[in-house]
Amino acid sequence: MSPLPQPALRRVRPGLVAIAAVAAVMTAGVLPSSPAAAAPFPPRAEDLLLDDGPRAGGAPSGISTLSDTWTTPWGISFLPDGNTALVTERNTGEVFEAGRDGSRRRVGKVPNAVWSLEAQDKGGLLGVAVPPTWNGTTDRDVFFMETTATDNRVVRMDFDGTSLSGYTPVLTGIRRDTQHNGGNVVFGPDGYLYVTTGDAFEGRLAQDKDSLNGKILRITRTGEAAPGNPFGTRVYSYGHRNPQGLAWDSAGRLWETEIGHQTYDELNLIEPGRNYGWPTCEGSCDAAGTTNPKQVWKPGEGGVPAQIAVVDDVIYASTLRGRRLWALPIDSSGKNVKSATSYYDSQYGRLRALVKVPGADELWLGTSDRGTDKDLLLKVTVR
Repeated sequence: MSPLPQPALRRVRPGLVAIAAVAAVMTAGVLPSSPAAAAPFPPRAEDLLLDDGPRAGGAPSGISTLSDTWTTPWGISFLPDGNTALVTERNTGEVFEAGRDGSRRRVGKVPNAVWSLEAQDKGGLLGVAVPPTWNGTTDRDVFFMETTATDNRVVRMDFDGTSLSGYTPVLTGIRRDTQHNGGNVVFGPDGYLYVTTGDAFEGRLAQDKDSLNGKILRITRTGEAAPGNPFGTRVYSYGHRNPQGLAWDSAGRLWETEIGHQTYDELNLIEPGRNYGWPTCEGSCDAAGTTNPKQVWKPGEGGVPAQIAVVDDVIYASTLRGRRLWALPIDSSGKNVKSATSYYDSQYGRLRALVKVPGADELWLGTSDRGTDKDLLLKVTVR
């Protein structure tokens, strides 16, 4: 495809401006999955019949409501025991501990997060990352990314297993906007923090290797550049518009979902130092020195991906405008994906938060933007 003109037009997609509360809450209990075919919201019973046809790789086999009364859950990070996770709410700045038994308990609030529906300022409290070494005593650090009134930043707080306390900025000065803030923060297999940052509606920043915007960053717990980074800075990869989900496969390869502009959203295989093309490229292009995506979606045809998780080398991607969960098996080369299959199309509304449950073939999946106390945390069983 031809490159986009620079600078890119500032555009808000239909469906992202007006956030409507959804009238019905899904009934708890296991519901079989149904692939591909669009369904009204809330779903009809006939739309929930299980298709037992052959699948490439794994596939969801059931879905149930784990807990309700959420307000836009954004990030989920499990504690090392694998039984409970910290969950952030974008709009409220609140943090909860959610259990695999369906329990839900408020543990505190991250200060300074800014979100406003009236002003269409959709930053707020974003990702959360619990270190694999957290134990609540000698290691009580947990990390968040938030949009404040002045910037996007990574912050550290203390969590003793009961409540949050303290507030230490770790990395500040990431340019913010009403959208395009990135927002994910995840510990990689190497023990370092990976952070997604948006271009803040200034596409040129994505190509500026001295800027923190439009990047995937790799940092230490104190916010410094992690050892071995390709440019000796915090930058791990660049040329991103609004990177969202991060997840590693069984071979330690990093995959990323990214919200595009008007034509294509992307699934990328991330390698250190690579340029992923924005704003010259949206989707695949032949610009010298750029790396093409492994999968693209049209925004109005199941796209606008949010977060990803990997189970048995199948990549699962939640979508906002697409209102579905995609499954993309990684092929035998480990560098590409097979044909994508979608599930739960329009059955739960916009889908965002997504994580694999440790030690189980199971996903936690959060709905988004259904209204105050109307979102759900869903449990998806993968066969």
